[in-house]
Amino acid sequence: MPFDLLSTVEYGGCSAKLPAQKLSEALKDLPRIANENLLVGIETHDDAGVYKLTDDLAIILTTDFFPPVCSDPYEFGQIAAANALSDVFAMGGTAIAALNLCMFPSAKIPLAVLHDILRGGLQKIDEAGAVVAGGHTIDDYPPKYGLAVTGTIHPDRIITNSRAKPGDTLLLSKPVGSGVIVAGRRIGDIGDADYRACLDTMKQLNKAGAEVMQEFEVRCATDITGFSLLGHALRMASASNVTLEIDSEEVPVLAGAYDLVESGCIPGAAFRNLEFVEKECLFEKDVDYSMKMLCLDAQTSGGLLMCVAEESVAEVRKKLIDKGYSRAAIVGRATEKRQKSIVIKE
Repeated sequence: MPFDLLSTVEYGGCSAKLPAQKLSEALKDLPRIANENLLVGIETHDDAGVYKLTDDLAIILTTDFFPPVCSDPYEFGQIAAANALSDVFAMGGTAIAALNLCMFPSAKIPLAVLHDILRGGLQKIDEAGAVVAGGHTIDDYPPKYGLAVTGTIHPDRIITNSRAKPGDTLLLSKPVGSGVIVAGRRIGDIGDADYRACLDTMKQLNKAGAEVMQEFEVRCATDITGFSLLGHALRMASASNVTLEIDSEEVPVLAGAYDLVESGCIPGAAFRNLEFVEKECLFEKDVDYSMKMLCLDAQTSGGLLMCVAEESVAEVRKKLIDKGYSRAAIVGRATEKRQKSIVIKE
């Protein structure tokens, strides 16, 4: 029988991230990096770092890895690679090279499983137009896989999470609910078709989304991963000094995820994300509880949350749909800064 990677973990994918509250605590009071060529550092908790090499060229630096998010090793490699590459695309960049990061228990799991993980990662790196330049492996349990990725971008065309402006429209390129679906799969409560659709969504690169953003000169975006739609939106709102209104009923949801939440299948990461955002969030009283928790669900290789000028948002959405993001949806707007950084509406 094939080895089931999900049997090795309780929390897989981006659900395994250190909670945002604890990460913020660990990062506080670290010395600020003063370097004129460091265009994007850790201060705004953006998707990646950006370092200027010349007036016309900057490099994007990022890394991401996690424990298994699905049963099949090849698919795990594809999803983990797509997730790591996403940080470059969220900044509007071009991925050029990647290093494999592998933690694998060679005495407990057949080495053929590691081979398939790496093969899956290679497929996505190749699809992204990048190359594998090497990597590093240690013996560790449970297995973990990801990438350190280098990308390029023109310094004047960087997309960050700190440039939202009042009046911008919020556009989300992929549905949420992958954390819930994976949890449902682990306990046998999700059908094969809904599980397969979730895996396909996580495998989908955000490369075409980056190209659309550059075409329409979008300058503020972030990708939605372990800190959930609301957690990443909060970081965007804080970095941009705006308030973001989220229309919860407009947020696209993976098939099967809402019913799972209704039945009580809510991963622990959602509650940790709630702890991180609740002081800065206003949940209007009529917001559906299940939609609230789906907006807090930890995503793996999620979509891009873009701040798009109102006059071009319809065209941007159409272009995203044409590029394969069939569930791309308008989910809210940016306003002047109010008492709360995030307002979740019915």
